[in-house]
Amino acid sequence: MVDLVSQYEKMQEEIDTAIIDVVRSSAYINGPEVKAFQSELETYLGAKHVVPCANGTDALQIAMMALDLKPGDEVITADFTYVATAEVIALLGLTPVLVDVNPTTFNIEPEAIRAAITPKTKAIVPVHLFGQCAPMEAIMAIAKKHNLFVIEDTAQAIGAEYTFSDGTVKKAGTIGDIGATSFFPSKNLGCYGDGGAIFTNSDEYAAMLRVVANHGQTRQYYHDEVGVNSRLDSIQAAILRIKLRRLDDYNAARQKVAAFYAEAFEDLPEINVPEHCANSTHVYHQYTMVLNGVDRDGLKAHLNERDIPMMIYYPVPLHLQKAYRDDRYTEGDFPVTEILCKSVASLPMQTELDEEQLKHITEGVISYIKANRS
Repeated sequence: MVDLVSQYEKMQEEIDTAIIDVVRSSAYINGPEVKAFQSELETYLGAKHVVPCANGTDALQIAMMALDLKPGDEVITADFTYVATAEVIALLGLTPVLVDVNPTTFNIEPEAIRAAITPKTKAIVPVHLFGQCAPMEAIMAIAKKHNLFVIEDTAQAIGAEYTFSDGTVKKAGTIGDIGATSFFPSKNLGCYGDGGAIFTNSDEYAAMLRVVANHGQTRQYYHDEVGVNSRLDSIQAAILRIKLRRLDDYNAARQKVAAFYAEAFEDLPEINVPEHCANSTHVYHQYTMVLNGVDRDGLKAHLNERDIPMMIYYPVPLHLQKAYRDDRYTEGDFPVTEILCKSVASLPMQTELDEEQLKHITEGVISYIKANRS
């Protein structure tokens, strides 16, 4: 699905030099590379504060801890997303409140958020799924009306831009109170291990995020808060600095791949290609399509025979996962999510795909569909 070797080979000398420089400096934790990456990411995002951390799941957890959410507080998020979003809510003793998503953009529905608000609701976690922003203008209006925090899960959409009705443009993760992202290797901006970061334009939140991420310390050996140990190491920061300079090019390459797929499949009623949110650019962390009347397992087997990977993001809704079963929800409560989980399919999406590979992938999909039409 992602060719990290070819990507590395194009910048091998820079990467190798950066890693060796960190090893020679022995500044492995909170060294100059971490501070430089933090500053450069702040500039790229237009965010006042970036707090690097160990991974994207930690980023979400630290954000919720910094906002002083209490056990029993309700946090609204999408049912159709990776488990980490709900995982940290449950881990902190908060109550995940799941809502349905839009059938064509896959992002959380504002009307579903409105319907789920109760006196216990304290926060909304919109997930910018597969590479484009959730409808943030509507979400921020809901949050303002009900005095709720907004924590953006930006793990799949770093670099995407959201345009408000007044023409204001903001990067994903910089719109809500706090944004959280992951630098897992397969992400649009990925390191060579685990990594993450938290964004905010609030001095108050930034101060608390830094304290929570560093054992709750206000200064060394003085622990004023219950915290965690979550750091981005210097080697990963050095790699991310190099890749950040290429992020816009990476996203543009992904958009070209998506355009190739869309053109190849435009005459196939069996495929609904990804639809853009009205106000957001799409950076295509995944290329996820919806299959209509297609045997998904059969298509996957057909593609695998041709050395073409196909993934399912995600096969089981959160409300039907064993760990998140809840008397409040039952099968059928989230019809859009349940349909998507049975019909979505994701094709390879990476910066290194060439036209020959794309033709091989699309011809594999088209040949199966045409051969199996009833």
